[in-house]
Amino acid sequence: MSSIERMSKKIIRFWKILGPGLVTGASDDDPSGIATYSQAGAVYGLSTLWTALITFPLMASIQEMCARIGLVTSHGLAGTLKKHYSRPVLYLMLLFSFPAIVMNIGADIAGMGAVANMLLPSVHATFFCIGFTIILLVLMIYLPYQKIAAVLKYLCLALLVYLIVPFLYKQDWMVVLKSTFIPTIRFDRDFIILLVAILGTTISPYLFFWQATMEAEDKKRGENKLVVNKRIMHEMKQDVDFGMLFSNIVMFFIILTTGTVLFNAGIHKIDTVEQAARALKPLAGDAAYLLFAVGVIGTGLLAIPVLSGSLSYIITETFGWKEGLDKKFHEAKAFYIIIAVSLILGLSLNYVGISPIKALIYSAVLYGLTAPVLIAIILHISNNKKIMGKFTNGKRANILGFAAFVLMTAAAVVLVFVQITER
Repeated sequence: MSSIERMSKKIIRFWKILGPGLVTGASDDDPSGIATYSQAGAVYGLSTLWTALITFPLMASIQEMCARIGLVTSHGLAGTLKKHYSRPVLYLMLLFSFPAIVMNIGADIAGMGAVANMLLPSVHATFFCIGFTIILLVLMIYLPYQKIAAVLKYLCLALLVYLIVPFLYKQDWMVVLKSTFIPTIRFDRDFIILLVAILGTTISPYLFFWQATMEAEDKKRGENKLVVNKRIMHEMKQDVDFGMLFSNIVMFFIILTTGTVLFNAGIHKIDTVEQAARALKPLAGDAAYLLFAVGVIGTGLLAIPVLSGSLSYIITETFGWKEGLDKKFHEAKAFYIIIAVSLILGLSLNYVGISPIKALIYSAVLYGLTAPVLIAIILHISNNKKIMGKFTNGKRANILGFAAFVLMTAAAVVLVFVQITER
């Protein structure tokens, strides 16, 4: 067997291992996240590149805990909370999660519609928004779970376009390296708010729920996963680590693109993804513009099923209703109705006076408030031997998890302070 054949087999084997972790990480770079990263690059150049380096180990640590909880308990995070903790905590998470996720869905649908309209100006953005919503709803209801999982997995490849875009424009790689490894912190209000927004976009509570639930679903479905062992845990960790690394690399390259192309051209106000894509066209060329725009649509098609699916799992697990993407509509009506309602509500936000930017701000506030509480609970569950048995946290996981808790708590305090002082 040649070295090329051996390498090919290794790549295929590794691709088969990848699943919930890759999808979770890639869905984190949704259109609303791309808007946040684009704004960071346009306003502050490469000053926030270092955040991709800092958030990776924290994201990977928390998501690995969530995945481990799902594998060991065979329940999602909401199901585990319901079983082992007081109901008010679960209801509080639900109260904050529902509006935050719906507004996130709305912002993503609006971003996809606007970018599609930019590519095909003859069709109004409203029709694209409605069309994307219908397509996603039909696919989630009628496709079996295995096909949905495969589609989501391959949609992750859409994010690869953002790794190409920066190379279509001349870069000073020494400046890039310096900005990556030497943090820049400006003690002004807008910069701090943007840092909080980046944290809220990368370490999002809905991803905690999705990760745990998908691992639990895969365990129930796979005959070889009835008993959790070290090999399964190792494969899960590889999947999560790669997914979070991929997510942060994409985040890095989006900031790099907008931080060199737009910032250097004096374009410092970017509020939406279509503004970022449109601004790239005269500066970096048609190829960069098209790749950036197509990537937005691809990430939306990936992220919205994760958002709506995670919300439906949270609600159905909370109230003990039948749930699961592998079930047909008549077997889990409530589960699919919640998905439909979340998509329709998200779509309708764009027509009731709530702009995508306001939706992003509101969802960031709600995510920011719930993330520290959820991280604390995840740390507690992961260290509870009665729940996790021999698969409790190690020292490294606890250090990184506690660091994530401290950082997100500080971000929540800053967020609340900013909202109060703005009034």
